[in-house]
Parts: sequence; structure tokens; C-alpha cells
Amino acid sequence: MEPKPPYLVPHSQEEIRILYEDADLLLVRKPDLLLSIPGRHPLNKDCLVTRLQRRYPTASIVHRLDLDTSGIMAIPLNKPTHAHISRQFELRQVEKSYHAVVYGVVAADRGEIDLPIATDWENRPRQVICRERGRAALTRYEVLERGPDRTRVLLKPVTGRSHQLRIHMRELGHPILGCDMYAHPQALEMASRLLLHASSLAFTHPTTGEWLEGTCPPDF
Repeated sequence: MEPKPPYLVPHSQEEIRILYEDADLLLVRKPDLLLSIPGRHPLNKDCLVTRLQRRYPTASIVHRLDLDTSGIMAIPLNKPTHAHISRQFELRQVEKSYHAVVYGVVAADRGEIDLPIATDWENRPRQVICRERGRAALTRYEVLERGPDRTRVLLKPVTGRSHQLRIHMRELGHPILGCDMYAHPQALEMASRLLLHASSLAFTHPTTGEWLEGTCPPDF
């Protein structure tokens, strides 16, 4: 069997679950190993939004989850909804939380990680902590459960930088298990997938003006 070309990303065949639906938007669960939007190469066109558009032709993407990250996403079904939710993201009015399992035993019950993040241009898509050219990035965390060699945490990103949770937990000394970009070999080998999951998402509904909160518990 010929090896897969390096530009071909995995394509999960796990079902996309609809968590909430109305005339304006969907809340869905994205599986891990599925792109949020199409990749540049023709072999990477399969993704969350193209699958959803088979049933919801007007579905669009207003925010993303990494390929390896599973969890809840908001999907606008019309342009006004897309613009409204996009504006809420820009103004940091959207509340997000993630569950993760990280390497080692986190000592503090809760805390903040406030470290600026910049693109590592020579090693894209990796990011780096850089106080000279990095953009402000803030993550709040809370310990949920401690084990002998790992800790389950709740992560609440205040900002939304690329790879923010992965690199912030690495800088704390507790990389996320299964992370192939920022974890050391031992932490990488302790899980068969990235143990990071978007578990809740809340924002103002563009039409009703009511606070809409969706939840999606992790399966790890």
C-alpha cells in the first residue's frame, strides 16, 4: 500500500451531531479529526461545513475548532446571523469553555495564564510565546480532577488566539495529552487523540435577544 501524501489530513467518519436548531442557526458537535472548513488541497475539501451544507445549504462558519479538537460550534444559517455572532466574537461577548486532560498534577485549584502568542513563521502552523510581537492572550483554568499522572481541567479562554489553550498549558508545565505540536513525547503517547474538547458555548441569540447556551460534554 502506498503511503498517504503529507498534505492529506484525516477525515473522521463520525456523525456530526445537531445539538440545537432553529431558523437562524445550529449548534453542532464537531468530531475530532475533521476540519472546520475546507483545506487548500482538493483532497482536503471534506469538512464540517461542506457536510452540513448537504442538508443546510446556507450554513456558514463563524468560528473554528482545530482539526484535532472536538466539541460544540455555532453555525449561522443566514447572513444577518453570521454578522451578529461574528461581532459578538470580536467584542469578546461569547463565553466558551473547554475540557482537557493535561500531563502531570496541576498544583493550584485555579489560575490564569497571561502570555502573548505569535505565529512561528518558520514552523507554521505552530505558535510561540513572544513578548515582542505576540498578541495578548489570556486563559483561565480550574482543576476538576487530579490523577496520579494527569489532571482534568476546565479551560476558559478570554481571547481566541490560534492554539492558545495548547501552548498556554504547555507553558504552565502541563501539556495537553495527545498534543502532537506542543506536548513532549511522554505526554503525546499518553492518549490516542488530543484530549481537548469544546464543552460549552454561550452568546446572545441574534433574533430573540435571549442568552443562548449550548453544552456538549466530552467523551473522554
